[in-house]
Parts: sequence; structure tokens; C-alpha cells
Amino acid sequence: MKIRTVVVDDEPLARRRILSLLKSDASFEVVGECGSGEAAVETILSAKPDLVFLDVQMPSLDGFGVLQAIAPVHMPLIIFVTAFDQYAVQAFDAHAADYLLKPFRLERFREALKRARQQLEQGYDNQKLLALVRQFNADHERIVIRTEGRIVFLKAAEIDWIQAAANYVHVHCREQNYSVREKISSLEEVLPANKFMRIHRSIIVNLDKVREIQPCGAGEFIVLLNSGRELPLGRTYRQAVENSVGHVG
Repeated sequence: MKIRTVVVDDEPLARRRILSLLKSDASFEVVGECGSGEAAVETILSAKPDLVFLDVQMPSLDGFGVLQAIAPVHMPLIIFVTAFDQYAVQAFDAHAADYLLKPFRLERFREALKRARQQLEQGYDNQKLLALVRQFNADHERIVIRTEGRIVFLKAAEIDWIQAAANYVHVHCREQNYSVREKISSLEEVLPANKFMRIHRSIIVNLDKVREIQPCGAGEFIVLLNSGRELPLGRTYRQAVENSVGHVG
């Protein structure tokens, strides 16, 4: 079986080196190469590769931004490629993610290919990568979404609430709203869990935006946001929401 592979690096020489080394192993089929994070998002979501060599440090949209943008739709196996970055290396180690430190030797590259092949054959668990994305989002309070052909960077503090509607998710901010074509459960997976919480099967709120929980009769409750917006609180979520709102901050 061919392992469909995409190579992402903003440095042409670094990109060409990886492409050249991949030619020595016929089990890897290159289906795309990208010199920017934006191009990487489009290529990964259209080609849906099995494996991506992903440069971490790129201008505009870096490697973590690429992961944030693709995670709700398609999360391939990732081999991070980076110059020495203490935070990144610690994060990769903590989440069992494979990485190549520039400049890397041929032996280390072959070892990475071997690991990738084994993980793909055995069925890898992308929850570790999703956990890495969530951790990065929580530490940097940054969310990346794809909407109307654009890639938009949002600070977590800008988002009030999120609602699912048919095949779309509507992200409601104080100044502007965005429509994203994906499932709310997929977006929930990459949101910082310490900031956002499901209050209804189709609604997620930013806990920092919650003013109070109010009864509205017949055993029903609403969540009142600082903006004055009233949102329904699902019965199965009530206790968890009350506990979390009481510990915000």
C-alpha cells in the first residue's frame, strides 16, 4: 500500500531535501508539496494524505495553525520538522508526536519513516495530536477557522458562543460572525477545554462570557451571556455547566 504523503516547508531547500529522501522508499507517494501554511491547509484537505511532514515555523500560518485548521476535517499522521524550539520539543514529547530537528541526519529520517509506516499499519490514534492542538490553543488562546475560502485567526476571548445548524457551525463573536462548514463536535475537539463548554447538543459557550444561569419555568434553564444573549441550557448539561461557571477564572 502506498503511503500518500505531503511535504510542507517554507524553505525550498529543506522541502527539496525531504522530497529527495522520500524517493529512496517506494512505499511513500508524494501527493503534494507546499511552501506556506495556507497552501498546506488546502492541499491536505483536498488530497487527504496519510502522512504530512509539517514545518512548524512558517510566516503567516505556522504548523500549529495548519493543524488547527485541518483538525476538524482530516487529521493525517504528522511528522513535525523544526529548528530547535524548546517549547515545541517538550510539547511533541509530551504528546508522543514524532519530529525531525533541523538539520537532521539520514539515519534519523529513515527512523521517522519506519515509525510512520508502523503507526499507519497498526492504526494510529489521532487523539494525541488533537490533545496537542488543544494544549497549544489553551496556551496561546488562538483559534484558526476556515470560512468562505479564507483562513481566519481568532483569539479565544473574541468568541462568545458557537452554534451548530445543519452542515455548518456558526461562530458568534462580538464584532462579527463566521460560518464554518464542519461538525460542532469536530470543532469542540480543538477548542481549549478550560475556556469552552457544551451547554446544549448544538451550542458551545465561552465560559468567560457567561453572566449567570436563570430558571425559565417548567424546570428549564437559560444561560445568560454578558452581551445579554439568552441561550438554552440542555438538562443533561446543567450540572456540569453550573460546576464550571462556578470555577471560571
